[in-house]
Amino acid sequence: MSSVATVITRLEGGAGVMALRGVLSLDRSAFEPVIITGSGGRLLDLASAHGVEIIVDPVIKATIDPVTDLRAVRWLTSLLTDRKPDVVHTHCAKAGTIGRLAARRAGTPRVVHTYHGFPFHEFQSRARRRAYIAVERRLGRFTHVGLCVGTGVAVEAIRRGLIAPERVRTIGVPVDGATGANWPRRLTTESRAAAKRLLGLADGELVVGTVGRLTYQKAPDDFVAAISALGRPDVVGVWVGSGELAEETVRLARTARQRVVLCGERGDVADVLPAFDVFAMPSRYEGLPMAVAEAMASGVPVVATAVNAVPDLVEPGVTGLLVPPGRPDLLASAVGYLLDSPAEATRMARAARRRVGARYRLTDLRSALEAAYSSSL
Repeated sequence: MSSVATVITRLEGGAGVMALRGVLSLDRSAFEPVIITGSGGRLLDLASAHGVEIIVDPVIKATIDPVTDLRAVRWLTSLLTDRKPDVVHTHCAKAGTIGRLAARRAGTPRVVHTYHGFPFHEFQSRARRRAYIAVERRLGRFTHVGLCVGTGVAVEAIRRGLIAPERVRTIGVPVDGATGANWPRRLTTESRAAAKRLLGLADGELVVGTVGRLTYQKAPDDFVAAISALGRPDVVGVWVGSGELAEETVRLARTARQRVVLCGERGDVADVLPAFDVFAMPSRYEGLPMAVAEAMASGVPVVATAVNAVPDLVEPGVTGLLVPPGRPDLLASAVGYLLDSPAEATRMARAARRRVGARYRLTDLRSALEAAYSSSL
């Protein structure tokens, strides 16, 4: 049996959900998992309920803090040295840095990293972007397998030279057999009415919604601006999720020209998604968003920003609509088109549901993980 230590900064959000789904998919007769994280919410309880060992220490922080980060590397190195896992599997940039350095120091025989996206993007200074790329390249030298969530992420990793091309594997986000939910839901008149009741919305309201953390990456300011730009009193904007920009987003929502409802973190996303007439993702940068895949699996038409691996899911005019990031005016225009063209919206939503159902399965993720943990690379 191989022991696998999964390291992630926060066991929450799309990356947390995907990490946990991967852990729970493993054959327990062949792999013994432990999750090491700095924080988490309901997913920690869910992991424990499934018998997964959890180690939580807030020394692993999401924000960059050189003093605390050095302590985190030392603490994790000591932990890995004592436990001697066969595999260390890190997720996202921050845990990927701390975890891979600690695994290297502890002499862990196999290191796997999942690129859910990248810490560098077009909305930061060139100097910062170059620094992040340099760090990722150095870490890639002792990463045995890089699992890239989506084709766009894999292409960027190879183009930037973050890891040797032969060590790159492309994976998707599983939407069937989702943790704590019976995915995919079917969008029906009954499920939509029930979802609206859960959100406290009236049956006659058109709902443009999204799911994600309230962070700079997810661009809640652009979402609020897009809802305002619609200029339609029959539309309400709904954001499911919390984060460090919660207070600022509340302030923006209060000044919006039409209603925007902030629902906070919820454990029943599967149940509330059918309330959405359109799912609108305004992110500035992404990997392959779990929320978009789940909206598609639920039969909700999607408008998203054309970033990273999002086009794996959203093929313009076929499975949804794409707009540039940072353009809430164009986001509003695309959303308005789908609201005003229900036949087109339904056609795209049905195509998206078929595509997601065929490509993004939990069995595929399990196979990719087991190959990454066992391969001779």
